[in-house]
Amino acid sequence: MSPSAPLASLTVPLGGQQIEMHPIAFEAGGMPLLRVRIREGRRFTVFDIDPGTATAWGEALQAWGRSPAGSPP
Repeated sequence: MSPSAPLASLTVPLGGQQIEMHPIAFEAGGMPLLRVRIREGRRFTVFDIDPGTATAWGEALQAWGRSPAGSPP
């Protein structure tokens, strides 16, 4: 696994959580993953997602963000 610069670094205005997204490439090949790190104070939540999940998650976030006042689309 090779280290990489974050694709995105965000700070949530309400709560101050820090979100980072890093692409992960394995030296031996295989499916690329996206590592999502959420820092809340001293606690970290880290998970790796595949391209299909990233696409579905991104589409859901965009649909919610475009809806009036963040209501369900």
